[in-house]
Amino acid sequence: MTGHDSLAAAALRLRAVGVEDALRDARVLLAFALGLPADRLTLHLADAVPAAALARFDVALEARARRQPVAQITGQRLFWGRSFAVTQDVLDPRPETETLVAAALEQNFVKMLDLGTGSGCILLSCLAECPEAQGMGVDLSAPALAVAQGNAERLGLTSRCTWAQSDWCAEVAGRFDLITANPPYIAASEMAALAPEVRRWEPVMALTPGGDGLAAYRIIARQASLLLLPGGRLMVEIGPTQAASVAALFGAAGLTGIEIRRDLDGRDRVVLAIRSPSAGLSDQF
Repeated sequence: MTGHDSLAAAALRLRAVGVEDALRDARVLLAFALGLPADRLTLHLADAVPAAALARFDVALEARARRQPVAQITGQRLFWGRSFAVTQDVLDPRPETETLVAAALEQNFVKMLDLGTGSGCILLSCLAECPEAQGMGVDLSAPALAVAQGNAERLGLTSRCTWAQSDWCAEVAGRFDLITANPPYIAASEMAALAPEVRRWEPVMALTPGGDGLAAYRIIARQASLLLLPGGRLMVEIGPTQAASVAALFGAAGLTGIEIRRDLDGRDRVVLAIRSPSAGLSDQF
């Protein structure tokens, strides 16, 4: 069976169980089974697929038919131009989260804190672009921290970052000029409508805090604002209907310069705020 034949059959198989972009997913999984970069697959589609690769492809397709995310099947996701390991213990890094990284990189920073770091994709992407900076990633999940540490090792960034198991800022000391977070923000009432790939396979604690979805922002507004240096920046990813509520929480915590950034689809995606330069905190790290 050639690559063309395998790909056509796989796309039909995935469409039959309701997978969107079935052909795209089949291409990624066939390249994975063949051990090829996805952008090289086309060059090999006329070739016969080896039996071992066909077996790997079948296992991958079966997992995708159960609606397991492609990134979990292949074990990696491209984010901000770099490959990050992904498991069921962390959120699958999403393109819209790159809006947060882009905002973080608009200004220089020296010491960064990433709350609920998951795979570490936000922290490590920022550190990779700022060679003089140091960072800390915290997460309540020990397995998630293990994934983040592995990503730091693969990217050669272990000397510039530390990790801690912490319930948001509870175990964090020091001051930072940049704090980021992509917290759980899906309201309890919205969970049932999520795609099976998200609802069944990604960690619930990283998706929803329950209730109205704002609980994490209430904690972050209170705790993180006290860890910012004067003039330091706090920025969080939000759900597209939460901008006004999160902005109000940040304002009530005494933060200033509040801005809303939209993602490439035009949806509100990031809320940014600044610790007033006259806040009176020490400017020493």
